[in-house]
Amino acid sequence: MLIESSAPTRIDLAGGTLDIWPLYLFHEGAQTINAAISLRARCTIQPRQEPGITIVSDDTGRRVDVAHWSELRDTTELRLLGRLLHYFRAEALELHTRSESPLGAGIAGSSALNIAVCGALIAWSGQPRSDDQLLQIAMNVEAQAIDVPTGVQDYRPALYGGVSAVELGVDGIRRVALSVASRELERRLVLAYTGASRKSGINNWEVTKRHIDGDSDVQRRFARIRDIAAATRDALERGDWTDVGRRIAEEWENRKGLAPGVTTPAIDTLLAAARAAGALGGKVCGAGGGGCLFCLGDPERVPAIRDAIAAHGGRLLDFHIEADGLRVQTRVNSGADA
Repeated sequence: MLIESSAPTRIDLAGGTLDIWPLYLFHEGAQTINAAISLRARCTIQPRQEPGITIVSDDTGRRVDVAHWSELRDTTELRLLGRLLHYFRAEALELHTRSESPLGAGIAGSSALNIAVCGALIAWSGQPRSDDQLLQIAMNVEAQAIDVPTGVQDYRPALYGGVSAVELGVDGIRRVALSVASRELERRLVLAYTGASRKSGINNWEVTKRHIDGDSDVQRRFARIRDIAAATRDALERGDWTDVGRRIAEEWENRKGLAPGVTTPAIDTLLAAARAAGALGGKVCGAGGGGCLFCLGDPERVPAIRDAIAAHGGRLLDFHIEADGLRVQTRVNSGADA
């Protein structure tokens, strides 16, 4: 038996970081807006003839071999994968992973991989889990792996795909598929890797602590980011692309002031070049400090925006907005990708 799974990464359009508990409880009406994209994280599980577990990251060449799942709880190599296999008490298998996004890209590659691996392990175990259970396992195990709290939004585009809002409230988390012309959004977006990776969770956790400690500037900025996310959602659903671009630019201006290191000189240079070429707005994906950025512009300006970013050292990433989320397929022997 061979199990293949994959899950999409995402572009976070607005509202990010507010999805970390308990930040959204302090900002009524908080939500994040995101679009799943076709740069997928992939996982393959196959049985071993002998006891033991093998984990291989095909991207990095790293490998872990253990005799029993109990040895994986405290492993520091491929820690997220080890924690997931430990949780599911996996036995006698070989797990391979690979990602189509750059390392540390800020487009939720680790969350997409997490969802893909959880989906594959659920299929392997033969013990079905609800979507809510899968999301809870993924979020909690990732927090164990990175040693800081995780947000809730990144697992939803990986599981469900599409363009969506994640509404955050006292009574829980709700994903809402948005009525957006995905093709029209897609043809206005440019995604690029800055050339520098970022360390997941660190900027967001520092900002979270400052908010909880009473930093009034951070609190005001998050209140504004909450309002911008609502306005971005409205503009997307109306198809007012000029307003969408303006809101993205406004969100970035607020986000830059949350903490030192959210932006860098290289990021500023790339975004300035994109604006000069006609971008209506742009921002870094994820917590900042490196990784990917995206820009939105009128379709006729997109080629110039792409050229400007490439001329200043950005690595352009081709993608489409992904309607499908998690895919899991069980095969007797290997075939096409999941």
